[in-house]
Amino acid sequence: MYASREDIKYDFGDDSKVGSKPIKPNPNIDGGWAWMIVFSSFLVHILIMGSQMALGILNMEWLEEFNQSRGLTAWVSSLSMGITLIVGPFIGLFISMCGCRMTAIIGGILNALGWILSAYASNVHYLFLTFGVTAGIGSGMVYLPAVVMVGQYFQKRRALAQGLSTTGTGFGAFLMTALLKYLCTEFGWRNAMFIQGAISLNLCVCGALMRPLSPRYLSEKSVVRSNTEDNQAEALSHSTETIKSNGVLGDEPEKKEETTNEKVLESVQHTEIGGNSKGGRSMYGLRILKTVSQLTVTVRKGFALWYSSYFGAASLFTNRVFVAFIIWALFAYSSFVIPFIHLPEIVKQYNLSSQNNVFPLTSIIAIVHIFGKVILGIISDLPCISTWNVFLMANFTLVTCILTLPLMQTYVGLAVVCALIGFSSGYFSLMPVVTEDLVGTKHLANAYGIIICANGISALFGPPFAGWIYDITQKYDFSFYIAGLLYMVGIIFLLIQPCIQKKQPREKSTEEAQV
Repeated sequence: MYASREDIKYDFGDDSKVGSKPIKPNPNIDGGWAWMIVFSSFLVHILIMGSQMALGILNMEWLEEFNQSRGLTAWVSSLSMGITLIVGPFIGLFISMCGCRMTAIIGGILNALGWILSAYASNVHYLFLTFGVTAGIGSGMVYLPAVVMVGQYFQKRRALAQGLSTTGTGFGAFLMTALLKYLCTEFGWRNAMFIQGAISLNLCVCGALMRPLSPRYLSEKSVVRSNTEDNQAEALSHSTETIKSNGVLGDEPEKKEETTNEKVLESVQHTEIGGNSKGGRSMYGLRILKTVSQLTVTVRKGFALWYSSYFGAASLFTNRVFVAFIIWALFAYSSFVIPFIHLPEIVKQYNLSSQNNVFPLTSIIAIVHIFGKVILGIISDLPCISTWNVFLMANFTLVTCILTLPLMQTYVGLAVVCALIGFSSGYFSLMPVVTEDLVGTKHLANAYGIIICANGISALFGPPFAGWIYDITQKYDFSFYIAGLLYMVGIIFLLIQPCIQKKQPREKSTEEAQV
C-alpha cells in the first residue's frame, strides 16, 4: 500500500527507463515543505472545525438573545457545519480550476466576512444567511484544500500526517471554547463574533502556505502507489480495481482537449508575433485574447475532470464500497456533532453546571480527540495493521458511546463517555486515507468532497433534529438513541459491501471451473 524510499527514486513515466535512469527524489514528499503543509492544515482545523465545535457557547447566547425554540436556533450552528461540508463536491471544481492555494485564500476572506456580518444580526434568520451560508461556504473553501494538500505531500506517513493535521480540531475546540466563553463574558457575543472574524483572516495565510507540487511528482506519486499496493486492504482491493481497470478517469477526452487547446494557443501566439508591427493597440488586444484563451483552457480542463469523476463512464459511483462509504457518512457525523451543540444544555438540566465550569465536557472530548487522532494514525501506519479495520473498530466504539451517553446522570459518568467519544472519533484522521485507498490520489479531491458533503448533510439535520425532539419530549435521550441507531445502519453498510466484493470473484471462478 505504501511506497518505499527506493521506489520514489525512479521516473515511472517511461517504462523503458525504470531502474536505469535514477532521478532526484522530491525532498518535499514525506519531508521538507510537507511539514509546513501539515502545519497549515493544523491551523485550518483550529480556526474552522475547532470554532464550529465551540458553537455551543454561542448557541446559548442566541437562545437568550432571540428567545426562539431550541430547534430553530440550532439551525444556525448546523447550517454552518453542514454547508462547510456539503459544498465539498463544488469546491472540488474550484480546486480543479484554480488550485488549492487560491481556493483557500478566497475561502478565508469569505469566512471572516461571515463572522463579522453576523455581529450585526437582528434575528436568527439573519444568522442563517451570514453565519450559516456565508461563513459556511468560506469554511468549505479552506477545509477541503487543507485535507487534499496533506494527501498530495505524503506517501509513507499519510495516516500520521492526516492525524497530526486534524488534531487541530481538538486543540481548536478546547481553545475556541475558552476563547469564546471569555469574549462573550467580557465583550458580549456580538463583539466576540467580530473579533473571531478578524482572527479568521489568518486562514488566508494558511492558504498561502499551500504550495502546489509539480505535476511530474504528482503523477509519479500516483504510479508508485498503484505499483506497490499489497494485500493488506484486501476488503477494498476489488472496488479499487473497478476504477483502476477503467484507467485514469477522463484521460482520452483530456488528451483530445489538450490538443485542441494547444492549437488555439499556438494560433494566438503566431498572430501575436505577426502583429508586432501593427502597433501597441493590437498587441494589447492580442494579450487579452491570449489570457482569455488560457483561462478558458483551464476552466474547461478543470470542469472536464470534475464532471468525469462524478458523471463520466468511469464515475466514482461505480465503486460499490465507495457508495457504501457515502451512505455511512450520511448518518455518522451527526452523532459526533450533537453532543457538542447540546451538551451545555444537558449539563444545565442535570444541575452539573458548577462541575462543568471547572472542566467542560466538550473540552474533555476535544483534548482526548487530539490523542485519538494521533494514536489511531500511528496504529494505522503499522505494516501489520489494516487501516480499514482500525476505522471500523473506532466507529463501533463511538456508536456504543452515543447510545450509552443518555444513561449517564453524573458528571463522572458523562466525563468517561465523553472521553471515549473523543478518542474513538479520532477515526476522522483516517477518512482521507481510506478514501485515497479506494479511488487513488488523482481523484482524492472529488471523492473526499463527496464524503464530506454526505457528512455535511448529516451535520445539517442532526442538531435541529435533536432540538426538535427535545421540544416535543423535554428530553435529549431519544435524540441520542435515534442518532445512534442510524449510525449503526451506516456501519452495517460498510461491513456488507466488502463481503459482497470478495464473494463475487469466487462465484465467477466457480462458474469458469464448471465450463
